[in-house]
Amino acid sequence: MRMNLKQIAQCTGAQAVVEPIDPRAIACGVTWDSRDVAAGDVYVALPGERADGHDFVASALRQGALGALVMQPLDDGVLSLARELGAAVLEVPDTAHAVEDMAAQWRQHLTGKVVAITGSTGKTTTKNLVRDVAASCFTVCATQGNQNNELGVPKTVLRAEADTQTVVVEMGMRGSGQITALCDYVRPDWGVVVNVGEAHIELLGSRENIARAKAELLCALPEGSGKAFVNADDDFADLMATVSNLHARSVEEVFFDGSPSATDRHLSCLDAHPADRDHRVWATDVALDDQGRPSFLLHCRGFLEGEPWVEETCPCALALRGAHNVSNACAAAAVGRALGIPLEVCVEALSRSLPEAGRQEVLEGRGGFTVINDAYNANPESMRASLSTFASMDVAGRRMAVLGDMGELGDFAEACHRGVGRFAASQGIDCLVCVGPLSAFIAEGALAAGFPEQDLVRCDTVADVLAYLEPLLEPGDAVLVKASHSMGLNRVAEGLVA
Repeated sequence: MRMNLKQIAQCTGAQAVVEPIDPRAIACGVTWDSRDVAAGDVYVALPGERADGHDFVASALRQGALGALVMQPLDDGVLSLARELGAAVLEVPDTAHAVEDMAAQWRQHLTGKVVAITGSTGKTTTKNLVRDVAASCFTVCATQGNQNNELGVPKTVLRAEADTQTVVVEMGMRGSGQITALCDYVRPDWGVVVNVGEAHIELLGSRENIARAKAELLCALPEGSGKAFVNADDDFADLMATVSNLHARSVEEVFFDGSPSATDRHLSCLDAHPADRDHRVWATDVALDDQGRPSFLLHCRGFLEGEPWVEETCPCALALRGAHNVSNACAAAAVGRALGIPLEVCVEALSRSLPEAGRQEVLEGRGGFTVINDAYNANPESMRASLSTFASMDVAGRRMAVLGDMGELGDFAEACHRGVGRFAASQGIDCLVCVGPLSAFIAEGALAAGFPEQDLVRCDTVADVLAYLEPLLEPGDAVLVKASHSMGLNRVAEGLVA
């Protein structure tokens, strides 16, 4: 971001409570965490449940903030400090909306390709894969971590430089209309829908409604120049294409597919798409090593200028664990080939991409056992994928799974948790630890599917889990930890490793 304070005031409709000493001073970033303020940043005071950002304006100014965006009056002492430091205090009706206004203004200056990514599961991993592939040939700015909400999305746009060649924006959503609101100022050129699952079904009521909400990204793509990257294995792919009217709007579809039936589906589609319009990436010969890391043959077709029928192939091996990441890698390769990156270069970048903390993160426990920390978040699809990956790993000792509640499932919570329990019972787990009130249904599902009652334990707290596991674990054992982020089960993994 390169905007001066005058431009910021104009685009946000702010009133200057304290005029800056230099209204043309260039702001190079925004933050709402006073601890992260760097010289030249604009500090945004956000009200919160635990702390009010207005209480930290003085701290932000002392750390070098050019100014502060506020939405309520400040103490005279803080205003005097701003005048003394030559910093601005700009008042707006809503500071969160002001960040979006700034992003909308700055988006007009971005000259690179803006790629937005959404999906029920795997969107952060796919975003990282797309980032790493694009970075092999271009300058990239991508969403940090999973900052994919109403604050994280505009912050990603504002972090980009005007000449950044690829901007990769992860978009989360919990309800209808939210992706549309994000796209109003992000204005993506290309959109990737990783999949449609059951995450957030509490608010949307059905997978079809979730698909329609995800399709808002495809609806926002520009007519005649947009590209929609669609998971051919998703049973709502056709619905999303229809809802977003891709064909009539001349938005090009690019298909990716990492499922076992990818080859058959690809061959069946050859006659359905003209050669000059069928862009496709798929995987065959998928195999997992003893750590659950997939290798496969990556295929693509339709990306060679003047030779749309030519099929390119290249072997690929991921550092990420789990067969489900093959589809994510295909999505990233599709974006990479659409950017003009050679397939071999895409594959090399994919092979180097590493998981983030808390996402299939393999750690060494202090007693010679292994901890798989996958506790960042969970929904039914990611639970099954994590358990399947755990089952594929070579474990010398016992496999123990610590599974906690999954959030935002509403009336579907009981059925979804029971389903996870039934699946867990089929994955060779030696000990199942269920944490939280909803996990009682995981336990019931597992027992109903024949899981041994003596090998199943219910716990209420992290301390209870640690107290049970610590004397039980032996060298060679492995522990999987998986739950929604709100459960805080990352502390189980931390407690076993510390």
